[in-house]
Amino acid sequence: MSASDDSDPKARSPSTTTIVVLVALLCLVWGSTWFVIGAGLRDLPPFTSAAIRFVVAAAIMTALAPVLSRKEGGTKPPFIAWFWVGLLNFGASYAIVYWSETHIPSGLTSVLWSVFPMMMAVSGTLFLAGEKLRARQGVGFVLGFAGVALLFATDLRALSAETVTAGLVLLLSPLVSAVGTTIQKKHGGQSSSVLMNRNAMWVGALVLCTLAVVLERDAPSAWTASALGSIAYLSVFGTALTFSLYFWLLRHIAAYRLSMIAYITPAIALTIGTLVGKEPLTEWTVLGSLTILVGVALVVVRPRLRRTS
Repeated sequence: MSASDDSDPKARSPSTTTIVVLVALLCLVWGSTWFVIGAGLRDLPPFTSAAIRFVVAAAIMTALAPVLSRKEGGTKPPFIAWFWVGLLNFGASYAIVYWSETHIPSGLTSVLWSVFPMMMAVSGTLFLAGEKLRARQGVGFVLGFAGVALLFATDLRALSAETVTAGLVLLLSPLVSAVGTTIQKKHGGQSSSVLMNRNAMWVGALVLCTLAVVLERDAPSAWTASALGSIAYLSVFGTALTFSLYFWLLRHIAAYRLSMIAYITPAIALTIGTLVGKEPLTEWTVLGSLTILVGVALVVVRPRLRRTS
């Protein structure tokens, strides 16, 4: 059981059915966001689009926080948790993702980002008193990164040299997210997810707004219906709703287990990108994606632990 299971009387553990339903919802929404991000980037520059998304999401969370936080329970989130989540998970990570999607198709972006659970497994083992990595997990790491290398050698290189560079930059996004999630889990695991997100989203919005003002002041922007619809969907569903659920679930589920979402969403993202966005899907895309996801599964799927309380 996680450390937060019995430390907060208001934090009742959700049922297995509730967990499954919420995780499925997160997978569906986050699987769709990669394509929606790309659709919005046709009309808006990346940092501007991301900044508006988080300003809107932060405003929504601020309006709802007084009511939702009382119903949810949990302690007041410490500064060290919400600041680093805002700076890393929201600010830095999304700045990298949005910029990368100006060079990489949305489905491939999602697949490359799916190495996050492997990074989270290492971080959790080192800093969250998790299990030591086993031989099976070592095989998973080899497979996962072999899949990444395969995609770099085939699909990304076939697109352009700039795409290869963008892919390398993109891998920094799951890395900083793993660091932020580890800090949140270690220092704010019993905190209100609503208040955590409200504070962190404002930090992320500030970072992204700063990047937009400094780097995109003269960049062309077209406020089309597609751009506005993208921001609305990503703000409400892809950010305010999903991250509230995600950090609430983190209070009840081990971080490495919840990070398994990252190897379900790529399949959804690839399907949407191919069918709706007409993005290329080669045999190398399929082989590389499957290799990564099998590797991730070997890393994060662990034997059931015996209850200690």
